[in-house]
Amino acid sequence: MPPPMLPSLPTVTIRPAVEEDCTTILRFVRELAEFEREADAVKATEEDFRRDGWGPQPVFEALIAELDGAPVGFALAFRNFSTWEGRPGLYVEDLYVTPDARRYGVGRKLLAAVAKSAVERGYRRVDLSVLDWNPARGFYDRVGFRQMREWLPYRLTGEALSNLAAEDGTRED
Repeated sequence: MPPPMLPSLPTVTIRPAVEEDCTTILRFVRELAEFEREADAVKATEEDFRRDGWGPQPVFEALIAELDGAPVGFALAFRNFSTWEGRPGLYVEDLYVTPDARRYGVGRKLLAAVAKSAVERGYRRVDLSVLDWNPARGFYDRVGFRQMREWLPYRLTGEALSNLAAEDGTRED
């Protein structure tokens, strides 16, 4: 009698996103925002992704993860620059894998693809930010990311951004 057949694991594929993926990217962004308890904060549209990912001056790149051909996650990154390194790097704005696909190594494969892209271009680092309560922090530690405890994120948005932009730079604080 032959041994019982083991169920085969699904195939994980990572590919560059194409313009036709804008609907999927927006869906993943909304799912990520819901996970991060900010479901109502997403203002992005498919057109925003088309313009800024595939327009005349793309400002981001994205990867799509598929499990047996079905999209289950994405990574969206953009180039930054380190004055200390004298080289560009990649900043991962979003990394998201659907809950059902997380046990297949999809997130690791997405980050490996981002890292490979950075190394092939001669970039010296990949950065990302993680919410302090996110259980994925252990995953990021395991793949080699290190928390930058001494660096605190700051952000300027909304009215404060508009107010500062309207100044002529002569005010002293």
